[in-house]
Amino acid sequence: MEMVSEITARLENKPGRLAKICSALAQEKVDILAISVMESDGPSVLRLVTADPDATRRILTGLGTESTVAEVLSIQIDNRTGALAGVLEKLAEEHINVDYAYVSSTSSQGKALAILHVANLKRAQQVFRESTAPGSDKAAGRRPLHSR
Repeated sequence: MEMVSEITARLENKPGRLAKICSALAQEKVDILAISVMESDGPSVLRLVTADPDATRRILTGLGTESTVAEVLSIQIDNRTGALAGVLEKLAEEHINVDYAYVSSTSSQGKALAILHVANLKRAQQVFRESTAPGSDKAAGRRPLHSR
């Protein structure tokens, strides 16, 4: 688990707009680690995590697209049923709200990358550090949230 910079941009919803951005990133050899595009009443919302956030913003600016940066959690999870639910349950148990989330594949076989924008980033980091510490059985024996 690590904190990473996520770039958010608003795009006019028309053919080729997303392709142009992804092509420009590829041409500059900027790897896209995770991406989400959501339709809205106005412009579409593009969120992405890349290997080089500064270069990503420069490229977007060069294409006439304004962007913002937010810190989000990047968590490598097993690519299996229930893995994301387990992560979300840990946050819910600590009363940490998830504002939005998306998942992407990774180059590691059997793994996926979860990107989470949470209400309390520092507390969420602490929760995951504690849960991965040797001998941490904080939730051992507890029922999952969905069965309470």
